[in-house]
Amino acid sequence: MRNTCLGFGLSLILALNLTGSVAAQSPAITYAFDGSFEDATFSVESAILDAGLVIDYVSHTGEMLARTGQDLGSEVRIFDAADIFLFCSAVVSRRVMEANPMNVAHCPYSIFVADREGEVKIGYRRYPDGIMQEVQALLDSLVQDALGD
Repeated sequence: MRNTCLGFGLSLILALNLTGSVAAQSPAITYAFDGSFEDATFSVESAILDAGLVIDYVSHTGEMLARTGQDLGSEVRIFDAADIFLFCSAVVSRRVMEANPMNVAHCPYSIFVADREGEVKIGYRRYPDGIMQEVQALLDSLVQDALGD
């Protein structure tokens, strides 16, 4: 019984430590944009296209959430506007997938623009350590271009 309690206690401490470290790290890297949502989306689109990449799809996530919230009985407005740009880089994708073909799970790459109560942010998801940091570096470069830095 004592070993069981000790094992449970250690497991609980480990779980709480892991949960705290995961919760402390945001799943996204974001930057404030000094301008309107429309200006931010134009800047992101331009940065992606200027890098010679093709935008596969633009998800109008903010519109979808506003529309479906009413259908689901929610009055919570999450975003004033939110769009997600999906695209790929043949060069970077080939490199990361040659290193590990299961990196296909991270494709396509995306950059989002979100407006909450007049605060516009541009961002992208965090990627795992290792070879996928090449994707994160690409995304950060594109976002910096969109920010005018």
